[in-house]
Amino acid sequence: MKIKRILYSQKAAPFLFVLPFLLSFLVFWIYPLFSTVKMSFQNILPGQIEWVGFENYAKLLKDTTFHTAIRNSFVYMIFSIALLIPFPMLFAVLMDSNLVKAKGFFKGVLYVPALTSVVISGTLFRLMFSELPTGQMNLLMDLLGKVPVAWLKEKNYAMCALLVLCCWRWTGVNMLYFLSGLKSIDTNLYEAASIDGASPLMRFRYITIPLLKPTTVYVLTISVYAGLAMFLESFMLWAGNASPKNIGLTIVGYLYKRGIEKNQMGYASAVGLVLLGIALLINVAQLILNGTFKKEEN
Repeated sequence: MKIKRILYSQKAAPFLFVLPFLLSFLVFWIYPLFSTVKMSFQNILPGQIEWVGFENYAKLLKDTTFHTAIRNSFVYMIFSIALLIPFPMLFAVLMDSNLVKAKGFFKGVLYVPALTSVVISGTLFRLMFSELPTGQMNLLMDLLGKVPVAWLKEKNYAMCALLVLCCWRWTGVNMLYFLSGLKSIDTNLYEAASIDGASPLMRFRYITIPLLKPTTVYVLTISVYAGLAMFLESFMLWAGNASPKNIGLTIVGYLYKRGIEKNQMGYASAVGLVLLGIALLINVAQLILNGTFKKEEN
C-alpha cells in the first residue's frame, strides 16, 4: 500500500516521470564522458592499461594528420553553415507565402533526402562524382564544354562534393525548422508594415529576420556540432576512411582511425575530448554573442 501511495502521490509523480531520462542521461552520457576522460590519460592495449598522463594530448599538438582533420572539419562546418542557414530560410519564406502552389508536395520532396540512409546517399554520390567521363557530374561538365574532373582526388573539388551531399540531405530539415519559426510570427505585423508602405524585401529584413532569431540560433547551434562531427558522409563518399592525401579526413574520422582501426583507444579518447571542447567553445561563444544568456528586461 505504501508503494501504491507513493506512485499515486502528486509530489512523487514529477520525479517518476523524469526518472527514465535521468537514468538514460547518467548511463549513456555522464558515465561514457567520465570513462573517456579517464581513458585519455591512458595507453590502452589488449589486456594492458598504462597511465601516461598528458602524453596523448602532447602528441596531438605535433600530430600533422590531426591538424589536417581539424582544418577539414572547420572548412566543412563554415561552408555548411553558410549554405544551410540562408537558403533554407528563403525556401521557408517562399513556402509560407502565396507564391508557391502544392506546398505539401515540395515540403515532402525537400524532406525525403533526410530520410534516406547515409550509406545509400554516400554510395550514390560517390558514383555521381566519379572521375570517369560517364559520371553524372562529368557528363554535366562535358555539356558545359569542360574537361572531366577527378572530383574525389582533388582537395577543393572533394569539399564541393561533401557540401553538395550535405545540402541535399539537410536543406529540407532546416527549412522545416524555419517554417515552424515563421508560424510563431504575428501576421498583423506584416499587414501593418504593408499598410505603411513597406516592400516585401523590407518586411523580410525588418520583421522576418529579427523575429526568426531564436530559430536561427538553434539551427546555427546544431549546425556547428553537425559540421564538426561529420563522419559517415565522408566515409561513404570515399568507400572507407582513406581519402587521397587525407582530403576527406574529419576529426571523427581520425578518432575512428585511431580508436577502431589502430586500436589506440587512449589516443582516440583524447581526440574525442578535444572535439567536444572545440564544439562547446564555439557554441558557447556564438550563444553569448547572440545574447542568448542575457536576462530579459522587464
